[in-house]
Amino acid sequence: MDTVAAGACGPSAQADAAIAARAPLPAEVYDLGRQPYEPVWRAMQAFTDARDEATPDALWVVEHEPVFTLGQAGKPEHVLAAGDIPVIHVDRGGQVTYHGPGQLVVYPLLDLKRLQIGVRDYVCRIEQAIIDTCAEWNIQAQRRQGAPGVYVAGAKIGALGIRVRRGCTFHGLSFNIAMDLEPFQRINPCGYQGLQTIALADLGGPASMETVKAVLLERIAVLFGLALQAGAELPVLG
Repeated sequence: MDTVAAGACGPSAQADAAIAARAPLPAEVYDLGRQPYEPVWRAMQAFTDARDEATPDALWVVEHEPVFTLGQAGKPEHVLAAGDIPVIHVDRGGQVTYHGPGQLVVYPLLDLKRLQIGVRDYVCRIEQAIIDTCAEWNIQAQRRQGAPGVYVAGAKIGALGIRVRRGCTFHGLSFNIAMDLEPFQRINPCGYQGLQTIALADLGGPASMETVKAVLLERIAVLFGLALQAGAELPVLG
């Protein structure tokens, strides 16, 4: 889904040192529950446009109604047979992916300048958070050369789609937990013909979104040097 090349990726030692040298920065967590895609997308655009240097970072956690999203440079031919699932053209990098029930989606709304993290390192840390979460249940996940995201035995379990505006991130990650994977057969996932997908529960991991969510958020907090706290008031979705 992302436009940043995978290559030899991993959290950078320089950023690790910067994170270790400062106190954790506050980040507000908002659990949005199950939501249609477009209102959440519009709300994170508005949040990013309105934020300034004093705006706390945020993590929006959501489970979407079924939807295909096509990135800025996405090719419609990668949508093979959408059927009754809507297709929305959005402003992130990458090609087409599917969101639906049983998939954990996290939108990190982070100020990379304040965190002293570059875009490539941001992508690597998001991938690492998913890899570390899989490892919690002894599932060996890994990156794949030239194809951003996270894979288990060649099948994609986690996808990335990001946008950075004025040094601040929106869009984010999707992580297949316990879901119907059939809609992925209606597309070329992330632009790759025949790419297989898999879910954590199919590999012996938990089917509970809450269980996985707790581990994933903890790993994101550690990798980005964040102190997570519950947001006081849910974002207005519109």
